[in-house]
Amino acid sequence: MRNALTIDVEDYFQVSALAPYIPREHWDSHDCRVERNVDRILLILDDHYSTKATFFTLGWIAERYPHLVRRIVDCGHELASHGYGHQRASELSEPAFRDDIETAKKILEDVSGRQIKGYRAPSFSIGKGNLWAFDCLEGAGYRYSSSIYPIHHDHYGMPDAPRFAHRVRDGLLELPVTTARLFARNWPASGGGYFRLMPYPMSRWLLRRVNRVDGQPAIFYFHPWEIDDGQPRIPGINAKTRFRHYLNLHRTEGRIRCLLDDFVWGRMDEIFLANPEHAVASDSLTTKGR
Repeated sequence: MRNALTIDVEDYFQVSALAPYIPREHWDSHDCRVERNVDRILLILDDHYSTKATFFTLGWIAERYPHLVRRIVDCGHELASHGYGHQRASELSEPAFRDDIETAKKILEDVSGRQIKGYRAPSFSIGKGNLWAFDCLEGAGYRYSSSIYPIHHDHYGMPDAPRFAHRVRDGLLELPVTTARLFARNWPASGGGYFRLMPYPMSRWLLRRVNRVDGQPAIFYFHPWEIDDGQPRIPGINAKTRFRHYLNLHRTEGRIRCLLDDFVWGRMDEIFLANPEHAVASDSLTTKGR
């Protein structure tokens, strides 16, 4: 079964957990490492069966590194939107959110010359309190979102949301990142900090379970900064944030290479938009949420 590999293109200083320590207006003063890290990812993917992926990219990044965006699409990968400035959807008003997703889409399309079909909210920040975001996404011309993580988490999560692809508006699919169902609970199986925390065989087992038991393609994600153990250490951050952000950075690239060997991967649009049978009917998220 072909699974969807996704990369959230943001730099280390743009991570939501570091927002209390790095003001947005200081971003331009930090050493930007996203270009070298994405180039490294492109080489890794090419080395492993010319794997194609979806790159959810910030408009802020595309403005400053348009040549990087063009390299992504020239290598055959899907370009998608991660919003403009990595602001959580749950912290924006409806007009501000609409402006953010429309601005990012326009920048990405102007730079790449490609239609932008997908969107992922920073920190999976669409939930019960802002389901109106789906109306904004449909109105802006997006065809799918990957913005809900159906787990319990202190920063995000909607554990009672459908676990797999489902239609939330007539013209919009929600494609949640992957969880495995065990002991009447959803367990994270799709990347991020959990991938760095768990032993690799556990991540592999969870993903295989989703493929074999649920019969569904998995959606996996990681960030360019997660393969960069040489990134600057931010002083003064609390122990919890330090643990989450820096844990096992030196092991991530090796684990990604194992994933590429152990599973078959592809782009979100080619797996889900070209295969309507992956989108199941659901009434759980069809309300306007107002």
